[in-house]
Amino acid sequence: MAGLNRLYYPKRYTSRAQVIALGVKCVFISYQKKDREAAVKVAEYLQAAGIDVYIDVYDSELRIQHQNDNPKEVTKAICNGINNSSHMLVLVSPSTMFSTWVPFEIGYDKTDLGVLCLKGIPKGKLPEYARTATIVRDIYDLNSLIEKLSGKKKELLLETKMMSDYNSASNPLLNVMDNLINDTY
Repeated sequence: MAGLNRLYYPKRYTSRAQVIALGVKCVFISYQKKDREAAVKVAEYLQAAGIDVYIDVYDSELRIQHQNDNPKEVTKAICNGINNSSHMLVLVSPSTMFSTWVPFEIGYDKTDLGVLCLKGIPKGKLPEYARTATIVRDIYDLNSLIEKLSGKKKELLLETKMMSDYNSASNPLLNVMDNLINDTY
């Protein structure tokens, strides 16, 4: 079963504590707007593996508040997305260093934080606030994270085509993430 974009889920939670208490698993995708295309691909990959996500791309309320230049309501919409998520995955690229919202999202609540490095992030170039989290350096690491979040073995996820092998030429994230095994920070 494919994961949901929780933006469309009718049940809304007021706090992350409520989400955790109910056993809801949902990954909030945090990214800098220049990385929107990569964020959508990562969200779709997670959803294909049965992981629920919240990604603001489809949040019309947030878009309207941005257009109206209403930072209070933008913040409220972002907090709503985080409150309805159990985990956060921050996409890091060279553009992230200039984001004003990513540090806010990370600091808003103590989510189970992961940092996903987009293609070309060299060792040692993560911002300090990101170095305290679980690092998802490559597709292999992302597949391991999916295994952990879903509670399903990688072999089953691969066999049922809910995710792609990290070294497959048809992996949809090859243009988004590096494909390096055991390369750590």
